[in-house]
Amino acid sequence: MNKEANESKAGRIKRLVLSNEGRTKLNTFPDREFYAYPRFVTHVDDGFIATLTDLYRERLKPGSEILDLMSSWISHLPNEVVYKRVVGHGLNAQELARNSRMDYFFVKDLNQDQKLEIEDSSFDAVLCTVSVQYLQQPEKAFAEVFRVLRPGGVFIVSFSNRLFYEKAINAWRDGTAYSRVQLVLQYFQCIEGFTQPEVIRELPSAGNSQDDKSPFSWFMKWLGLFSGSDPFYAVIAYKNFKPVYD
Repeated sequence: MNKEANESKAGRIKRLVLSNEGRTKLNTFPDREFYAYPRFVTHVDDGFIATLTDLYRERLKPGSEILDLMSSWISHLPNEVVYKRVVGHGLNAQELARNSRMDYFFVKDLNQDQKLEIEDSSFDAVLCTVSVQYLQQPEKAFAEVFRVLRPGGVFIVSFSNRLFYEKAINAWRDGTAYSRVQLVLQYFQCIEGFTQPEVIRELPSAGNSQDDKSPFSWFMKWLGLFSGSDPFYAVIAYKNFKPVYD
C-alpha cells in the first residue's frame, strides 16, 4: 500500500521554489516576440561545448530517445553516437530547422504553457542547455519533464554565466554562481520522484579573469554573447532511480 501511495505521488510539485518577484523579467513582452528572429550565434565557448558533449557521451546510451528542450540550431550530442530519436523544442523554427540531429521539432513557449503534448514515459533522456534561466514556471516545467521521462530516465540541465539579461528571471539575474546552482537543485528537489541531484562543475582558470574587466567584455556579457572562458555547470537527476549500468 505504501509503495502504491508513493507511486501515485511521483511527479507532483511538493513546494514552490520561486516567489512571484523571483519569476519576473526586465523584458515583459512575450518570449515569442523576443525570439521571432533567428540568432545563429554560439551561446557558449568551445570548452563548454566539449565538456557538455563528453558528458552526453558518458550519460546518454546509444539508441536512446531524447527530448532536447529549449534548443537551437547547434546540437551538442556526440556526432559518432546513434540515437533512436531526437526531438527538439524551442521558440524559433528557423533555428531548430538548422539542427541536423533532430528527427523533428516543435515550437512552444514554456512560460505561457508548460504542458507538453507528449505521452507519459516517452523519453530516455531530457536535455536543457543554457536555457533554464529563462523559465518562469520551472516547477511545472520540471514536473512535465518527470512525466515524459521513462523510469530511470535522466534529465541533464547545463548552464554557464551567460544570459540574455533582460529575459532571465529575477532570481537568476541577481544571483551568484552558487545561488544559481542551488536554484536548479531546488527545481529538481521540489518534484516528487527525482533522485538526489548530482552537480558537475568545471571552472576556468583564474588567468582569464582579466578579460572580463574591459567595457567591451562587460557589454557583450550583458548581451549574452561573450564572457571570456565559460564556467560549466550541470545538474543531473533520474526519474525514480539511477540505472545500475551508469
